[in-house]
Amino acid sequence: MGMQLETQSGLDMGFSALRSAYQAGKTSPESVMADIRERAADYKDHNIWIHLLTETEQAVWLEGLKSKDMDTHPLWGIPFAIKDNIDLAGIPTTAGCDAFAYTPSASAQVVQQLIDAGAIPVGKTNLDQFATGLNGTRSPYGACHNSFHYDYISGGSSSGSAVAVALGLASFSLGTDTAGSGRVPACFNNLVGVKPSIGLLSATGLVPACRSLDCMTIFVYNTDDANTALAAAEGFDERDGYSRQNPFDNQARHYGLRTGPLTVGVIPAHQLKFFGDESYEKAYFETLALLKEQGFAFQEIDYAPFDEIAQLLYEGPWVSERYIATQPLIDENPEAIFPVVREIIAPGGKPPATALFKAQYRINDLKQICLAQMAKVDCLLTPTAGRHFTIAEMLAEPIKHNSELGYYTNFMNLIDLASIAVPTVMTDNDMPFGITLVGPTFSDRMLMSIANRIQQALPLKKGALEVVATPNNTTPVSNPKTIDVMVCGAHLAGQPLNWQLTERGATLKAKTTTATMYRMYALAGGPPLRPGLILDKDNGDAIEVEVWSVPTQHFGSFVAGIPAPLGIGKITLANGSQVAGFICEPYGIEDAQDITHFKGWRAYLASLK
Repeated sequence: MGMQLETQSGLDMGFSALRSAYQAGKTSPESVMADIRERAADYKDHNIWIHLLTETEQAVWLEGLKSKDMDTHPLWGIPFAIKDNIDLAGIPTTAGCDAFAYTPSASAQVVQQLIDAGAIPVGKTNLDQFATGLNGTRSPYGACHNSFHYDYISGGSSSGSAVAVALGLASFSLGTDTAGSGRVPACFNNLVGVKPSIGLLSATGLVPACRSLDCMTIFVYNTDDANTALAAAEGFDERDGYSRQNPFDNQARHYGLRTGPLTVGVIPAHQLKFFGDESYEKAYFETLALLKEQGFAFQEIDYAPFDEIAQLLYEGPWVSERYIATQPLIDENPEAIFPVVREIIAPGGKPPATALFKAQYRINDLKQICLAQMAKVDCLLTPTAGRHFTIAEMLAEPIKHNSELGYYTNFMNLIDLASIAVPTVMTDNDMPFGITLVGPTFSDRMLMSIANRIQQALPLKKGALEVVATPNNTTPVSNPKTIDVMVCGAHLAGQPLNWQLTERGATLKAKTTTATMYRMYALAGGPPLRPGLILDKDNGDAIEVEVWSVPTQHFGSFVAGIPAPLGIGKITLANGSQVAGFICEPYGIEDAQDITHFKGWRAYLASLK
């Protein structure tokens, strides 16, 4: 029997717990993997696995750990599960359909990067066939059962990937998400589900559902583990036509604990849908109340355009992408496809190209409305799902209830957004409930940092295990979208160079004064006339200034245009805070006029008239 990693309160498969146990010599990767195989037998009737790796099949990766330094391999010995529409070298990929199966010679790019970082594959997990569904019942390998209650759905299509982590049969897992498949199962199994920006993770080695919309996802216990796994998995891949470079402000180092005031967009009560699930409705409003106590402010948004976009995913021409992904199987051997999946995919060969263009035109119109609303808040917050169905309920009305599961998720990839599902509370009947945070493309680390704050404030267990999931990272991070800049002269509102701010999308944040430690000089030259601010703690005064919030991506070009002897340094304001702001090199005031007594540039200009 393998050696279980036990704590006083039970099994702990979190990253830090495993690494600590390895470092202390309390267990080994071989023992952990043997224990997983033994415990997996206890959950055989949950239909989690399509292929659970044997000791012999795992040996090559366990042997590879011997040449890897734990200090330089952040996932050393960490077990992970792989949704069976993602390639693992030498192991069949079925996408939930035996007739489709093939055995790849190479692993998917993301899988290989995780292995290179020290992670060990556990097996290939069950899914809604061809990733077509949000419920976990559409598989010839059997409906995947929920980790908390056997009679309830696991969520899908990444069903086995979520349940494996929730039950401690893996420390994290890979899923995919086209319409909610990486978020809905996370919600139903008390996990964090990361749906990255499209292209952040390579799709090489992934069986497509809708290739233009697909992205791999990660299931974990908390945001610390999410950041570590995402950092190992992400990376540009020139073989993937949808791969994109990750910008600087979305790198792993920008994950932390989001601090300060937060304004979050929420759906008005009349647009919320819980489909008769009173426990989920109650849990949602309980979540909002708890977050309000933690400094979250809520601003209602109009959900109608988001919902209209969502409906186009399955009711519009994008079903043609699913048709393409399953050819020639659906043309030559349609009976091999699960009946409900076949019913959804078969019409995909019929929509004309004109339907696609019409749908794209409408989506772009709606996207403008959605993004304009999102620009006014730090992120959106929605229920991840409106109702948790039993398996019997789902099988009775499979298409209707699956559509209801996607009410809060289907719009996401059609307008290129990032999101993260995070558990918040348990319902009155002891089932998991969670919300999803939504942000623009490449807001992944920002969302992760807000989710960290939520997990810190609302501590829950790791999946269905008995240990607490609270992250340890408390490094404060603030809004990376803008940089505050103090201006005191020609860039003030109404002055000749103010356009250099406004044309970059900067907005006026505050009118204030500096601390009483600066002197102002009218510099030689012009037009336009410019002042210079010099630090003088002994003889300084308070000078009238403005603080403008400059979009981060334009800050560099703004600074590059500043002529000598001026530059950007740290300025202390009247309230004691420091911001970036205009300063002057000492040599610049040699022929300048001291105008400190005017206490501001506008007063000085008025004196010239």
